[in-house]
Amino acid sequence: MTTTKRACAEDLLATGPHGRFFGVSQECFDRVWRTLTAPEGNSTTYVTMEIGADRDVYHPIKKLLQEAAAREDLAADLPPEAGRFLSGPSKIPIYSGGLGVLAGDTLKSFADCHIPVVAVSLLYRRGYFSQLVDMNLGQVVWSREWKPEETPGLYLLHQPGRPTEPLTVEVDFHDRDDQPIKAVARLWMKMEVSCNLDFFVPELLLDYDQPQSPDWIRKASHQLYDSSSEASKVIQRRLLGAAVLPAMRALGLTSKTIHLNEQHGVILVLSLISEILHRQLGDNYRQQASDQDILAAAEQAARHVVYTIHTPVKAGHDRFPHALYHGLEHSFLRRILHLLALDEQDSTAYNFTALAMRVNRATNSVSRLHREVTQAQFPQFRERISAITNGVHHLTWISDAKAAAYDTVPELANWRLEPCVFNRAGKALNSKKFRRSFTEAWRQDTSILVAYLNGMLSRHRHQRVSTWIDPPNYLSYLGESEGRLDGQAFTFGFARRFSTYKRADLVFEDLDRLAEILLASRWPVNFIYAGKAHPADEPGKVLIKSIIDIQEELYRKTQGLARLVFVPDYDMSVAKMMVAGCHAWLNSPKRPLEASGTSGMKAAMNGIPNVSIMDGWWVEGYHDGKTGWKFGYEGPVKAELLSENPSELLYREDAASFYEMLPDLLGTFYHPEGLDQYLDRCLNNLILNCPIFNTHRMAAEYVERYQLLLPAEIEERMRKFRALYQSDLDG
Repeated sequence: MTTTKRACAEDLLATGPHGRFFGVSQECFDRVWRTLTAPEGNSTTYVTMEIGADRDVYHPIKKLLQEAAAREDLAADLPPEAGRFLSGPSKIPIYSGGLGVLAGDTLKSFADCHIPVVAVSLLYRRGYFSQLVDMNLGQVVWSREWKPEETPGLYLLHQPGRPTEPLTVEVDFHDRDDQPIKAVARLWMKMEVSCNLDFFVPELLLDYDQPQSPDWIRKASHQLYDSSSEASKVIQRRLLGAAVLPAMRALGLTSKTIHLNEQHGVILVLSLISEILHRQLGDNYRQQASDQDILAAAEQAARHVVYTIHTPVKAGHDRFPHALYHGLEHSFLRRILHLLALDEQDSTAYNFTALAMRVNRATNSVSRLHREVTQAQFPQFRERISAITNGVHHLTWISDAKAAAYDTVPELANWRLEPCVFNRAGKALNSKKFRRSFTEAWRQDTSILVAYLNGMLSRHRHQRVSTWIDPPNYLSYLGESEGRLDGQAFTFGFARRFSTYKRADLVFEDLDRLAEILLASRWPVNFIYAGKAHPADEPGKVLIKSIIDIQEELYRKTQGLARLVFVPDYDMSVAKMMVAGCHAWLNSPKRPLEASGTSGMKAAMNGIPNVSIMDGWWVEGYHDGKTGWKFGYEGPVKAELLSENPSELLYREDAASFYEMLPDLLGTFYHPEGLDQYLDRCLNNLILNCPIFNTHRMAAEYVERYQLLLPAEIEERMRKFRALYQSDLDG
């Protein structure tokens, strides 16, 4: 693989009808583009509100150039794009967290597996909010401007044959008299390139911040999940969904299947229904169509849609008052919404999850337990709801040190291309050489993480006198020697969106009980926390503040044995350090409200055990305790358990279960003879979970839903992944 990359480093420039692109050969570009634009429509369009794929975490093109630069054999005549890859900005801040990172991981695996897919999302010029955290104020929200024009790997598309004229699409909103209001978007493209640089998935990003668009459209497009008003949220969803077909037409894309990654872009089904009726009834279809015609057209539209639902949590399902659509949506489209999207609990609102559930040919949950929950929530669609358990892109999340360790195992040969080979690594459990290699890699990763955190604490300590921000960590108020983390101490990692049902503060419910456990055996423990609360989520922001407020009391009650650190402005690079460098990944949601969760999968890829409530993917990944520890309620899923009421979040019961489990966990780690058993759990993650919880396997399951006709070699590879694990088959 490396030899191939080096040989073609000077040939990674391609020209298409809409631009010039660096990262794949002309042959590769032409081959992929022909498939995506072929009349057969043998491809899929993947619609997602956010995509997380920062270049400082994983980027095969940048890595190739860095290796070539280190050898000083870069050709002098490489195009300017190559230099920009080495020196330009690394962040593309158009994701908020798990959903976007999952989308990025999914598209990377589609590229690696040579699956013909194109993605559509929005380009947010103010990205997602940046987070400051103050000891007294808690989370402070601010916007960081970024410039796509300066970001390597983002290309502004142009009209064919007219390089100075940007390619644009138009989306019609409508005033109260049904007169059109045009929103104009320029199209950008990012290429998700395969690890061998021999395939790519185009990501189309719609940029509505254009002079031709009304100011209120431009404003709504600036920031991901703009919560300044309900109207902004409605507008943003429409900017995504209504532009899917125009963007495809502008580029000649012919996908017969459209995959909705959550319901944010579901407005596209209104476009599908309208086009079907237009073909059937002519230009006067809005006046001619009966309700029965609309419902029949919806059934036809459904044949083209695959839908993934990601959460049972009420806040994750878009519900909007009818009144908001007067002055935004044409009266005919409001009529379709009345027929297909009325909320059962609130007749004055549209429910976009209900609309997505109704208009599709296949719906999937994101874990086996989530399938059970979703079927209970939507019993009328029970037979259509299947499970495709999430995964993560192993090449993105496995650390460099762990990758080097995996390279020493003959049974893991070719693991970068075939993550399923981890199931052949059973001998590694008994290989002293590999156990030493893995342990050393783990120490390296822990050292990197702890050095980063101690550096952060030191910077905050010095910034106290130069900024208005009071650092969010008690350790920054101690001296340099006292206010540090010890890399030898057992380290929990916890990083995810701060929402009340995720119960970030659960393990601190009874500080006296926790202190008693640690003091009894003098066990030092680090708790590393990170994550953002949505700007409109006041309870989530309170949760962040509670973590900060606990720090000093925890430190004093445990005589400094327990040290709790909060990492502000969490992103993918911090996440990668945490999932590789901690000693256990902590997850404490209220069962069954975590549909899947993927951060624990990233830890498992690095051989890090999970310590988790039996919710989401962990029900499948626990393997009778071979891969980590469990605690908390794990009984039957009941309707009342879906409540997010603070009084029903089971803090006392599940915290007590954690404290009962903790001595066994820490005793295993700290006891000289127990450490070997702990290492067994680490390595069992590689053997039992790496082959399953990766996006290559997940992509193979989606390919079956997409009904794509693939070349025999690729189809055989997909069958192999599906044979290894099928999410919808329990046991």
